[in-house]
Amino acid sequence: MANYGIIGFGCAGYYGARTIRENDPDGNITVFSEHSYAPYNPMLTTYYVAGKIPFEGMFPFGSLEKISDGLKLNLITGKKVAKVDAQAKTVVMEDGEKHTFDKLLIATGASAFAPKFEGLAPQEAFYMRTLDDAIKLKNALDTGSYKSALVVGASMVGIKVVELLNNKGIKTTLADMAPRIFPLAAYENVAKEIERRIAEKGVNLALGSALQSVEKTDCGYKCNMSDGTVVNADLIVLCIGTRTNVSIADPAQIKINRGIIVDDNMATSAEGVYAAGDVSEGGELQSKDKMIIGLWANAAHQGITAGANMAGATASFDGNFMHNITHFMDMDFIGFGDNRLKGQVVTSGHIDKGLYVEAVIGENGLVGVNILDNYRISGTVKNYLYRIIEGGSAKLSPIQKGILIKEGLRPSFIEKMEGKADVK
Repeated sequence: MANYGIIGFGCAGYYGARTIRENDPDGNITVFSEHSYAPYNPMLTTYYVAGKIPFEGMFPFGSLEKISDGLKLNLITGKKVAKVDAQAKTVVMEDGEKHTFDKLLIATGASAFAPKFEGLAPQEAFYMRTLDDAIKLKNALDTGSYKSALVVGASMVGIKVVELLNNKGIKTTLADMAPRIFPLAAYENVAKEIERRIAEKGVNLALGSALQSVEKTDCGYKCNMSDGTVVNADLIVLCIGTRTNVSIADPAQIKINRGIIVDDNMATSAEGVYAAGDVSEGGELQSKDKMIIGLWANAAHQGITAGANMAGATASFDGNFMHNITHFMDMDFIGFGDNRLKGQVVTSGHIDKGLYVEAVIGENGLVGVNILDNYRISGTVKNYLYRIIEGGSAKLSPIQKGILIKEGLRPSFIEKMEGKADVK
């Protein structure tokens, strides 16, 4: 009887466990989790803080007890793993307790990361990455009386935090050292339009300006920015970035870059050890490089692939490409592809009203798309870009073209998006 270990029980860990059980009904599966929560969706934490969903709404697979009983898991919760000895096939806990395994999945995810700021103790700031982060912020907002806030990080998470604070009547400033919002996803014209709309909602933008230091005042904090300006706030939320939780892995045994390097089977460089989710660097289809792609669907595919191979089945996942889909402040933003790639820029619609699409056509066809204000076309466009990346060329079906035209895209734009336009 095989012994399987899973460290971390988020999306990747859950799908890994489920797939192992589907392929090995009798194997022993031990799950190691620092907390006692069921797997939750981090994308829903801001909705919980905003009061839009109940606490239970963040757990898409049900309670931990239900999951454990259904998958026949051995749970070790509330205890930290100190290290993995891949050669000895052993998981070592912080208290020295050891557990052996035949196959192991590392699915420890990533944690919020922020540099130290002079005058600001880490516990004084709020973050938005884990369920505990969400609980802390919600409790503060429910019990405190805040009039002003500084959110650092013009990311998908940052803007959702800005939205919920702004909706509560808190005067909020969004700051980032990058010169525009969503710097890794939005094209410049689209970013400027999003910024205009955000400012119209009463949000103060401090882009191209990094937080340098903080001074405590009688009513909050004096936040000194790199451009010389000062932002006064009584609440500071840091949504700057993440760092992979790789400390349990020995780099002498397991190849690590920013994350744990995996192949298309989710296998690491150590025999019998797999990794999936935000802790891993898998394939990025456009660049053909290894990259962390922090998406729920990506973690699910990786977890399924790892679980199948761990249990003796055959599965592979060649990777994904960068994409973001989010709704905030009465607008939709969708970004597909690497926005650093150059080419011919074509647009459809008016950027300040209704559906607007900006696409970049490279030598081999479509390389990236931004969509404002219509999530309904996102599936068609994503599928089309995926087929181009995979095969080098593709055409939209009559049904797909019909969907795009019905939603407001011009036939001439669709023709250019298919690569029929002259690309120089």
